[in-house]
Amino acid sequence: MGTALITGATSGIGLTFARTLARRGHDIVAVARDRDRLEIVATELRGYGVEVELISADLTDREQLAVVERRVRDQPVEILVNNAGFGVMQQFAGGDLDAEQRMLDVLVTAVMRLTHAALPGMIEMGSGAILNVSSIAGWITGGTYSASKAWVTVFSESLAIEIAGTGVHVTAVCPGFTHTEFHQRASMEVDTIPEWMWLDSQEVVDRALIDVRRGRPVSVAGRQYKAMSIAVQYLPRPLVRALGARRPGR
Repeated sequence: MGTALITGATSGIGLTFARTLARRGHDIVAVARDRDRLEIVATELRGYGVEVELISADLTDREQLAVVERRVRDQPVEILVNNAGFGVMQQFAGGDLDAEQRMLDVLVTAVMRLTHAALPGMIEMGSGAILNVSSIAGWITGGTYSASKAWVTVFSESLAIEIAGTGVHVTAVCPGFTHTEFHQRASMEVDTIPEWMWLDSQEVVDRALIDVRRGRPVSVAGRQYKAMSIAVQYLPRPLVRALGARRPGR
């Protein structure tokens, strides 16, 4: 079934991708910062009878990122899931610029560099899938996080057009509010978010794998977010900017 490399593979959507692909027979290369959590995940995934390789790497560190780049360049994978997350809850003006830079390193630079490293091998094989986990936050004006996710979505859409006909598919996965550790780690206040707006990570992953197989450049799970994705394309920009205060995201 080939090998899938997943960043941010120890929790949330990334862990769900790892479990789902392992159940389907894919060998897994799991990438995350926490070695102990990687070992726990590896034990679980090996229970599905697949090979599991672990790479402990902080993607904000260019040297550690380069290790992951070399892995996908030298040993091509069938599936690349750029999932590692990073959130900064602060005003940009007067905020911690280093924190903003780290977020860009994870959400933009790592996605770009790992995709660039993986593509030649996939194109040579004539098959492959790249799933870049973006967010519906990229559709609104929700600070630098939204700006980063907008980049991921447009990058994925553009690349899908560029490599059409190669056998390789690229999809931006755009979840809304999803039950993961992400919001707690980013110190986001989510208590006021109604239950109907929440997604399950399995729903997001199942939809994404269907959409990338069908060659769809954008994947949106949940009827509520499918409707939102259509609405924001036609709403006046002043209203979209007003919606930015809600900052929806995974």
